[in-house]
Amino acid sequence: MSRRSFLRWLLVAAASLIGLSAGFAKWFSKHAFVEQETAQAATSIPGTPSPELPSGDISTVQTAALGEPLLSYFVFSDLHISSLDSATSIKLKQALDDLKSFDSKVEAIFMTGDLTDTGTAQDFKVLRTILDSYKLPPYHANMGNHDYYSVWLNKNNAWDKDTFPNGKSDALSREQFNKFFGYKKPYNEVNLNGYTFLLLSQETYIQEKPEVGEGAWYSDEQLKWLTERLAASYDPARPIFVMIHQPLPAIGDDGGTHQLIRAKEFRRILKPYKNVFVLCGHRHMDFQNGTPHYVKETFHYFHNSSVGRPLNRNFQAETKTKSQGYYVQVYADKIVFRGREFSDRSFLQEAEWTIDLQPAKA
Repeated sequence: MSRRSFLRWLLVAAASLIGLSAGFAKWFSKHAFVEQETAQAATSIPGTPSPELPSGDISTVQTAALGEPLLSYFVFSDLHISSLDSATSIKLKQALDDLKSFDSKVEAIFMTGDLTDTGTAQDFKVLRTILDSYKLPPYHANMGNHDYYSVWLNKNNAWDKDTFPNGKSDALSREQFNKFFGYKKPYNEVNLNGYTFLLLSQETYIQEKPEVGEGAWYSDEQLKWLTERLAASYDPARPIFVMIHQPLPAIGDDGGTHQLIRAKEFRRILKPYKNVFVLCGHRHMDFQNGTPHYVKETFHYFHNSSVGRPLNRNFQAETKTKSQGYYVQVYADKIVFRGREFSDRSFLQEAEWTIDLQPAKA
């Protein structure tokens, strides 16, 4: 079975795995976005504030006047490195070549899920080979749904739903990810130059919990950890960065497949804090296709594009060469986000924001 055929099958299988009706499965196969692994609300985010520039909150980037940043880093999402497809490896190398010759400081790289296409040992071996061939700043990551996909591949590394889980398990996927990065758990805290980064991870997939589909399930333990680390790390004068993979559903809702499932609890935990920045991946939306990439809630919410497969509004890889990510610069009173096109080493005017931080005593 080809990858494309398998993913089309998965549309219906996801419904049947959680006991849904045949009618819903038919609707699901027509409307869900598994083929390109995008969020259900990929082109709009109903129920959220307007992504247009809030008054007094965002201005056009003018980095020349800002001085030296206190911290600068890149955010890569949806690399989709595969032992079966060299195209995504080429794009990651493009991105890392760009960093190697980058004029400005790069102090870290964060990778927000779907590091691999199928989560196999072969995929991670390719990723390791690429990363080890560069002299890089510290890099950190969380898990996406694709990093659990080894359960769908048989001993010949071919897509095979009939032999699911093919001798694999979600536990093995977590173990493999943790071993690759030297983590004890798939969710972690990173501190850089006095700034806190909380990387949350999807903790299970359908081998253990069929009802999650392609959504991100966070356990009570992980959400308690998030609550405790926010309280312990919070300094009203300093921003906190929270990295997730799947996007949030509309405000007031819990998510389903392709979304953060326990979204109401996630938002409740973040609500008391100002200057929190949430960055997600999964949607793959090209920075230049007109879809919202920034939404202002009680926190600042940014959607990334994809290093491996940026998509147009119809979830197609319209331009095969594109490869994108965020360059983030932290200043004492503002954060600058700049969308980067790695294929031609340019910044994208459509993806430039400066967020003024709320003062500590406001």
